[in-house]
Amino acid sequence: MVRSARHTVRAGAGLTAATLLLAACSGGETEPADGTGETGEAATEAGGTIVVSTFPFGVEEFQEAVFDPFTEETGIEVEVETGSNADRLSQLTLAGGDPGVDVVLISDYYAALGQEEGIFQEVTAEDVPAIDDIAEFATEDAYMGPAYSYQLNGTLYRTDELDAETAADWEIYGDDEYAGRVALPDISVTAGQLMVSGVADAYGDGPYDVETAFETLAGWAPNVLQFYTSSTEVTNLLTQGEIVAADALSGFATNLVAAGEPIAWTPPAEGRYMATNRAMVPEGAPNVEGAHAFIDYLLSAEAQTASAELVGDLPVNPEATVPTTIEDVVGDIAADPIAAGYATLDPTELVPTRAEWVDRFAREVSSS
Repeated sequence: MVRSARHTVRAGAGLTAATLLLAACSGGETEPADGTGETGEAATEAGGTIVVSTFPFGVEEFQEAVFDPFTEETGIEVEVETGSNADRLSQLTLAGGDPGVDVVLISDYYAALGQEEGIFQEVTAEDVPAIDDIAEFATEDAYMGPAYSYQLNGTLYRTDELDAETAADWEIYGDDEYAGRVALPDISVTAGQLMVSGVADAYGDGPYDVETAFETLAGWAPNVLQFYTSSTEVTNLLTQGEIVAADALSGFATNLVAAGEPIAWTPPAEGRYMATNRAMVPEGAPNVEGAHAFIDYLLSAEAQTASAELVGDLPVNPEATVPTTIEDVVGDIAADPIAAGYATLDPTELVPTRAEWVDRFAREVSSS
């Protein structure tokens, strides 16, 4: 049943949501996360039903990887509501502490924005033991809920036109040789903020030096065919040969590489940043114990492995197995993105400045 931007189903029922190239959901397991049976005990105490609010894509895969096995393992029914980050956050704000939702799977910026508005409650390792098993970057103090997946920024490129070294150099976007044959993300999408911070770091004083970033990007703008706002836009430009390179998230390449397209992805030589997707519990959640059981399940090695295989998520649990479809795109980076030079952005730097930066990007960069 569809009502406004929300699509609600019970686990075990068929889903028909369309799957995009980049899924931002996570997976399920068949054993308790810490091997002690605590997940099962918590689930038994919680019982009943939980409502999970998530992204509107990859839902069928997410059901197979997470909802069905979670319900089978715990007996907890799962109802799913889907929508964009912005729409779902708005709904929680309007709910005024009575959200009717137990778990919110949401991008990090929107998680931080919700925290500023007092929408979310703290999730600790005492609540969710599996938090102790995941990567340190996934448990940053800046967020009230753990990351369950992440996204790497870099360059998608045509292998019949460029080599990896050329594609990894930010200068390709300002090189007149490729004028009209490159694309960049708009700042409104996840890759856009990561790109701005990457350029700020590579050419300025760090990831929040937007003066340098906007000046540099404005200089490149005449060479940019399009400032895209969706994965479909940029992948179509690449597969149709209209562009040779684009700053993009690594997940955009997974299906293309698996299909044998002459396309690859590479991290930038410098200025490497990543975004995370967080598992948050709203204030006023009706089944907090069930929410904690679900997140514990979501972060386990088996759940993370299933999510990586079926959904395409990059796992935050180091014990998870990374499938070849992901390794073919990012190589060893998935084993430890921090060791590979990637960093997350500080939400306290982004939330207060977001509106101003989006406005300035439109005026100073994309309209140049």
